[in-house]
Amino acid sequence: MTTLLLFLLWSASSDRSAQIDGRVRDAQSGEPLARVTVQLLESGARVQTDSDGRFKMSGIAPDRYKLRVSSVGYRLLETPVDVSATDLVQLDLAISPEALQHTDTVEVHADPFDLERGHGPTAFTLSGSEAKNLASVLADDPMRSLQSAPGVAANDDFDSRFTFHGAPYEQLGLYLDGILLHQPFHTVQGEGPSGSTAVFNGDMVAAMTVQGEGYSAQYEDRTGGVIDIETREGSMDRIHVRGNASVPDAGLLAEGPFGKHHKGSWLVSARKSYLQYFLKNLAQDLPSMAFGFADLQAQFNYALTRSNSFSLKLIEGTSELNRSSAANLLGLNAAELAGYRYTLVNAGWQFTPSHSFVMNTRAAFTEERYDNTNILAQPLGYGYYSEWVAKSDATWSWSDGAPMQFGGTVRPTHGSGFANYYFDATDLTTTNWYRGGTTYSGGYAQQSFTRLAKGLTLSMGGRWDTVTANHQATLSPQASLTYSPWDSGRFSFGWGHYTQFPDIDSFYAENGSNRLLPARAEHFAATFEQRLGSQTRIRVETFERKDRNLLFQPLMDARLVDGAIYPDYFQSPIMNTLSQTTKGAEIFIQKRTANGWTGWASYTYARSMSYDSLTLIHFPSDQDQRHTFNGYLSYRLRPSINLSAKFSYGSGFPVPGFFSLQDGTYYLAAERNLVRLPAYQKLDIRMNKSKILKHGKMTLFVEVVNVLNHANYRFDSYNGYDAGSKQAYVSLSEMFPLLPSAGVTFEF
Repeated sequence: MTTLLLFLLWSASSDRSAQIDGRVRDAQSGEPLARVTVQLLESGARVQTDSDGRFKMSGIAPDRYKLRVSSVGYRLLETPVDVSATDLVQLDLAISPEALQHTDTVEVHADPFDLERGHGPTAFTLSGSEAKNLASVLADDPMRSLQSAPGVAANDDFDSRFTFHGAPYEQLGLYLDGILLHQPFHTVQGEGPSGSTAVFNGDMVAAMTVQGEGYSAQYEDRTGGVIDIETREGSMDRIHVRGNASVPDAGLLAEGPFGKHHKGSWLVSARKSYLQYFLKNLAQDLPSMAFGFADLQAQFNYALTRSNSFSLKLIEGTSELNRSSAANLLGLNAAELAGYRYTLVNAGWQFTPSHSFVMNTRAAFTEERYDNTNILAQPLGYGYYSEWVAKSDATWSWSDGAPMQFGGTVRPTHGSGFANYYFDATDLTTTNWYRGGTTYSGGYAQQSFTRLAKGLTLSMGGRWDTVTANHQATLSPQASLTYSPWDSGRFSFGWGHYTQFPDIDSFYAENGSNRLLPARAEHFAATFEQRLGSQTRIRVETFERKDRNLLFQPLMDARLVDGAIYPDYFQSPIMNTLSQTTKGAEIFIQKRTANGWTGWASYTYARSMSYDSLTLIHFPSDQDQRHTFNGYLSYRLRPSINLSAKFSYGSGFPVPGFFSLQDGTYYLAAERNLVRLPAYQKLDIRMNKSKILKHGKMTLFVEVVNVLNHANYRFDSYNGYDAGSKQAYVSLSEMFPLLPSAGVTFEF
């Protein structure tokens, strides 16, 4: 009888099981995640989350398990779970997008567009996961992600730089973690149109914002707009390693915590490009495209105390061009070998003595150097640039809803360079020689009031800037107003004056002058944004930018004057004779969600006209593209598959110069920028497929560039003219055809 009782008790206890109920959410937004795979590894149980991010596992025998949560586009999460016979285990889990710092906690934003708060009325922000998915597999470049943003015109497949609302890249300030960068690109300097790729790695980007008219007073020395990029910190839980390989490059990223109590983190990334071999086979008639690069990016963050934290960031990159295999096709003034080196060191200290005051202080150093030689190993060109930066920004909330921002920057710079032109092996002339240094400095203050009245926010501020090269000083006032008459609608207005000083190569060039004036711009922008539910918005913008004192060489280009040829004058003085007016409107609709379709569609109309006060000519600016359409869609089809597509259309930039086009032949003309490039059109599609491995995760990326195989062209060079027929020799180069590419990433 005793034996039977023990057997019955054992049988009853062995049949007892537990249940696991849980929910999976996006660690950045807090949004519940559907179509996520949840596995209990030792038991073999496997389920998928529903539309509310919930999952349920029943009949689980008591034991200690490892729970694995996975989905394409998100970091793999593994966590231990203890299950006892009487348990109903309830879990609330968070998984991080791949491009963000690894975290198991949920950071809930008020809405999916919270990243843009504090920016100007025309700002548009990409999250780190959007930036990573938009970067092409062919050239994994975060700057190319922004080329799909509303208002951006980028009609060159080889160049990661772009225009925004008619402003050229030279007027856009690229800020990386608060530091204005000079030329942070892998490229071939001094060799005409080639190509460029950003020196920083997209895997380290947390968010990217592009904004034009009406941006804040904290941004200095640019008149067209701002590209603000924030990098993420390393993982604080354990060491993570990610390796990737694709057709044109390979890379490795490692990150992890630092210190016994995990008060700090580190992150290291290295990349090596094989783009030169790929492009050499793709475009054999364009050997100038064939450059490759390598770079290293590292950063370290540490919390010294509760109110003091420190960061140190490093970027080191090199680019090179080697056309020795095509030396017999090169002339004396074409580079056979070219090298470029870029270095950036950025140290930061954040001081937060109270909840109402925070100060960020940074010290940075940048160095750039390039050197080009011809087929006889003779110097063709050389350039050097260095810059030290001391910068401090502070925010003081002296009253509830009344933050004040203020700060200052000092940037001592030095540069030198030259270009040689060879008539034969011994006869040469040196052009564009310059050497000198100057210090840019300035400060700003901005006061905001977020609770003046219901739904009303007002910001007012200004900058003071100066440069030692000519002791010019400027004042630049700015203001913005936001009014929300109802919860889902918002009107925003921005106005301001902006300043940009000439660079060293203009101040100290033989045809330049240290008496050159700073360029000035006046901005105005008005936007209306309406929410269509919690995850969708539509925004309408109108904008105007008036530039004056722009640098120009008004006598450089050959043209017709009263029917006669006015010849090229390459040593034309650099002058402040150009003014420009840009007016436009934009509309876009965007949905941002962790489930279902996410993306946007935008249309921008912009008209940019220039006037030269010396020659008294009016003409469309070099960046005058009237119609631009950008679109992006992404959908997580299954836990392991994500599909996306991006489409761009541009009605065409002018061919820069005094040309007319007759029956396919270019001739000199009396008016500038009469001829335009053909319309640009490109559709790219991409699939990300993930697979869980025993100790990690593999993701396969497959992309097809230019699916419609549309022939796109860019202006390559102007090669002179025939004095008799007045025919001008202009070269256009064709860009990517339909082109498949693939890559793979392993995470451990």
